Amino acid sequence: MTSAPTASRNASDSWFQAAATAQIHAEQLKRVELFNGRAAMLGFVIGVLTEAITGQGILHQIGLATLLGPGGGLG
Repeated sequence: MTSAPTASRNASDSWFQAAATAQIHAEQLKRVELFNGRAAMLGFVIGVLTEAITGQGILHQIGLATLLGPGGGLG
C-alpha cells in the first residue's frame, strides 16, 4: 500500500511533468509560428521582386492568368 507522502509526491511529480510538457509545447509552438511568419514574409518579398523584374503579375507567372478574364484585371 502507498503511504500518504509517497502518493503526494507522485501527484506532485505528475503535475510537474504536465506543466513542463505544456511549457515545452508552448515554446515549440512559438518557434514554429515565428518560422512560418518569416517564411511568409520572404515569399511575399520574392513575389513582389519577381513581379517587378518580369513585369508580369504572380497569377501570370504561375499560369493562372485565365482566371483574370479577357481584360487582364480582377474587376
